Amino acid sequence: MNYLAHALPFLDQPYLAAGTAVPDWLAVADRQCRLRLRQARAACAGSTGVAAAVAAGIAQHILDDAQFHRTRAFVETSLELSQAARRWLNAESGLRPTILGHLLTEMLLDAALAAENPARLETYYRALDAVDPLVVQDAVNGLSLRPTQRLAEMIRRFRQEAVLWDYLTDTRLFFRINQVLRRMGLEPLPAEFVELLPDARRQVASRIKPLLAGVPVCH
Repeated sequence: MNYLAHALPFLDQPYLAAGTAVPDWLAVADRQCRLRLRQARAACAGSTGVAAAVAAGIAQHILDDAQFHRTRAFVETSLELSQAARRWLNAESGLRPTILGHLLTEMLLDAALAAENPARLETYYRALDAVDPLVVQDAVNGLSLRPTQRLAEMIRRFRQEAVLWDYLTDTRLFFRINQVLRRMGLEPLPAEFVELLPDARRQVASRIKPLLAGVPVCH
């Protein structure tokens, strides 16, 4: 799952919604700061207020992903998109079709949720605007064995760039996909790859319910 899908049930709880994004923000900003479900659950039980809300969001993210990646709809969709993408991949790039199918499924699910109701994205960014990035960072450092000083700036940059709006158009989504691949140390996709996106977008949009079926809402 990606940012909007994780946060969607919690848009009226800004710090919990922000917590659902923390593992993905750290994957970009500071991979040395790793969070585990056990730590997040312990923080939920041992703290109150904002710290508990952020920890609850982190725990929700971990549980979401564990369930989401086991759903039949995810496995089938990511496999189909991997197969469709294969002909655009250079064998020397190091990019495996399975990685791309996984990435496309998650990003296009957020795109489908936003296209279904654009107010969701507006509400999502309003929720993030309501949190103090340093408070979120402090909450994370209270439960991580390796504290970070990079998360707050990542949150500010994420809000400023509003990347999820780019998912709604194929050319901007293509740009964001290549941005992720470069961050992973992989070669960018060729410009022709954008031709795949309209069909892939429709495919994922038609499967919103089965993709999210069974994903737990724990808080």
